[in-house]
Amino acid sequence: MSFMPVILWSDALVFLLLAACAAVTWYVRRQEHLLLPWRRVAQSGVAMVSLLVLSLFLLVGGLDTLHYRVALQDKNGGQTVYSPEVLSVFDKLVEPLRLHTEKTYSAPLAVTLYAKESITDAQGRVVREYPRLQYGGAHLSDAAQRNGDVMRRALTGALAGLLVAGVFCVGWARCLPTRGESGGGQFCPPYRSMLVIAALIGMTANLAAVYHVLGTDKVGQDVLYLALKSIRTGLIIGTVTTLVTLPLALFLGVAAGYFRGWVDDVIQYVYTVLSSIPSVLLIAAAVLMMQVTIDTHPDWFDTAASRADLRLVFLCLILGMTSWTGLCRLLRGETLKLREMEYIQAAQSFGVSSLRILSRHIMPNVMHIILIALVMDFSALVLAEAVLSYVGVGVDPSMISFGTMINGARLEMAREPMVWWALAAAFGFMLVLVLAANLFADAVRDAFDPRLNRT
Repeated sequence: MSFMPVILWSDALVFLLLAACAAVTWYVRRQEHLLLPWRRVAQSGVAMVSLLVLSLFLLVGGLDTLHYRVALQDKNGGQTVYSPEVLSVFDKLVEPLRLHTEKTYSAPLAVTLYAKESITDAQGRVVREYPRLQYGGAHLSDAAQRNGDVMRRALTGALAGLLVAGVFCVGWARCLPTRGESGGGQFCPPYRSMLVIAALIGMTANLAAVYHVLGTDKVGQDVLYLALKSIRTGLIIGTVTTLVTLPLALFLGVAAGYFRGWVDDVIQYVYTVLSSIPSVLLIAAAVLMMQVTIDTHPDWFDTAASRADLRLVFLCLILGMTSWTGLCRLLRGETLKLREMEYIQAAQSFGVSSLRILSRHIMPNVMHIILIALVMDFSALVLAEAVLSYVGVGVDPSMISFGTMINGARLEMAREPMVWWALAAAFGFMLVLVLAANLFADAVRDAFDPRLNRT
């Protein structure tokens, strides 16, 4: 084979999460009482726009999760040898962004380096000038043509994106009458937002083919490529950590609130003690111990990517073990209140088992808290990764993430002239991701809250 598929630990966890989501979706579609809140979500314009933005991030992260190793040319005609570099399908799709590296810094959409260098002109004189980039704007014979070329390519890309989105919207609108009817109203796709996003994507893609849209970093890597590659790390941190946080918080919080007594005392003692420890220090100590273990066992890893991935997975586990206490406390308080409701007391009087009461009465009434808390935790975890990587106890330095981008940009901000675009790119992508997740969570929370009045 010309390539060998590679499944990292984080990839396996993502596939497990996707299988769980598929199973839950199949179950929800068969239960009308569970399907009704999602129909309410589909009628919210803000929720659909947020979901559209999140879907784009998930698409990039999903493509970046499919890893492989390329087969090398074997000159001896023996066994096939594969490259130690682990690539992804996303790397292949954006290969020009990954391979077209410059000498050092260049500003967004620039055709020259950011700082002057000593170069020899046509007359053999040594002068201080801005050297032309090797790839950015290399198709231009004169740097003065850049502005007009950027405007032309931006307009062409935007029109192409609008055309593709328009065709998609027309096809979707024709299929909508047979599938869009719901019990609570008509599903309205965010057509205008789709057109705007498609225009931006088309414009960026057309410009990225010949320019560095967000500039380059110290070693000449394209900042747009680094920002897109950071999406997967942020999503892994947010979603895989949830796999650890949710079972602990749900089981312990509901058990403490429903059974009370010594069960409540033990669970309260555990999360109170854990909450009393400074979280940053606890995470830093666990990460440093894990790093010592990894450094003393280099034979565990056949590639640098597997080594960095294991540190990422352990970081998710550590964050999950230290971040479940807040949700547990919320679920305990809500369960204590629900336990005193009349219908719970009636079910207990009729001899209904505790397991059935928890599954049929308690769980549906705390679901809105779980959903909003998980998405808020997802946002906090994405930001926490940036902070931890900034202080040196986050992901592996060789792994691309928002935190490593911010960490690398701290010295660039003190340069003269200042290099601002790496920090701005990381900030912008994180802002869009977290804002879309929070807005979607608000809409889902309103749809699942049984105490809100429905018309």
